[in-house]
Amino acid sequence: MRTTVGIIGAGPAGLLLARLLQGAGIDSVVLESRDRAYVEHRQRAGILEQGTVDVLRAAGAGERMDREGLPHDGIELRYDRKRHRVDFPALTGGRSVMVYAQTEVCKDLIALQLKEGGPLLFEAEALAVEGADTAAPRVRFRRDGVEDVLECDYVVGCDGFWGVARRAIPEELVRVFERTYPFGWLGILADVAPSHDELVYARHDRGFALLSMRSPSVSRLYLQVPEGTEADAWGDDEIWAELERRFETADDWRLERGPITQKSVTPMRSYVHEPMRHGRLFLAGDAAHIVPPTGAKGLNLAIGDVVTFARALTHERRTGSAELLDAYSETCLRRVWQAERFSYDMTTLLHRAPGATPFEDRLQLARLERIAASRAAETDLAEAYTGFPFG
Repeated sequence: MRTTVGIIGAGPAGLLLARLLQGAGIDSVVLESRDRAYVEHRQRAGILEQGTVDVLRAAGAGERMDREGLPHDGIELRYDRKRHRVDFPALTGGRSVMVYAQTEVCKDLIALQLKEGGPLLFEAEALAVEGADTAAPRVRFRRDGVEDVLECDYVVGCDGFWGVARRAIPEELVRVFERTYPFGWLGILADVAPSHDELVYARHDRGFALLSMRSPSVSRLYLQVPEGTEADAWGDDEIWAELERRFETADDWRLERGPITQKSVTPMRSYVHEPMRHGRLFLAGDAAHIVPPTGAKGLNLAIGDVVTFARALTHERRTGSAELLDAYSETCLRRVWQAERFSYDMTTLLHRAPGATPFEDRLQLARLERIAASRAAETDLAEAYTGFPFG
């Protein structure tokens, strides 16, 4: 097989990249190791930044998102039984976010790719990227038990942390920066209407809690739990009781309970791989960086990466200049490190570390009070949450 851009991974980033390239008249082939049903149902992120929403609309993938997604103009911070709402549009010149699950983004992009785009091959396992530092890189892959080769001008690895793309970069060229947090998130899906119309981030002496949603009838909630916790170690009633404690306020707000349909535990880590490019191999999304979910940045960072690549390759095709392609890693990493910084700030602001001292507890409360009292501090949070500019 032969194509201009070989894309490894049919998550939202890989699928959107194929769509953006098609719009620029550049052909691509997408290889995905899993089957279509798995890709369309794996639960991941659900918060889309303003820039991500704008890109999906411009790519023709926004119709169902605009019909079924939940626009959010703010979040609520809770601490010391207090409530403070951060008004995004008022602080950012009109920017907001959209609650629309990654599963739904993938469904929309898959439907468009199969109808209008180039080859999208499910159950095609990428085995290796070869010749990344040459003018003719190749992706060796296996499908239906048969090995094949995809010859490309460029390869973009959207294949996640465990994928093969990153391994094609020689170790002596790589720098890795990471931090593992001593806690995780116990997440649940529950068949109950959300108890608040916007996301609620709660800092409590017992640990962090987050109230989110997937639809007007399905709630998504999280509890900070010790690292290594098993989801089944928590009973349903125990989860609801703990959520009620951590969301407690001084007014009459109450948390509505409902049947829990899914439980999982998400580990918390920060990770950055530098560089994000080697020759004609470009890394995007979790293949190059991971953020703790507190800042809602993971999916949006991946979208920013592929937008940057699509713009750079389009520029090269129109002008003959590889300047933007050569700057890909540096351009993406500026945004990545700002997102890492914000995600770290949100995590340390709201989670109680094991063994935290009273001094550290008071510092957290002082930081939250500063956000509530200072428009400048509140604006910094709102600008970061609604998204850093692409490219």
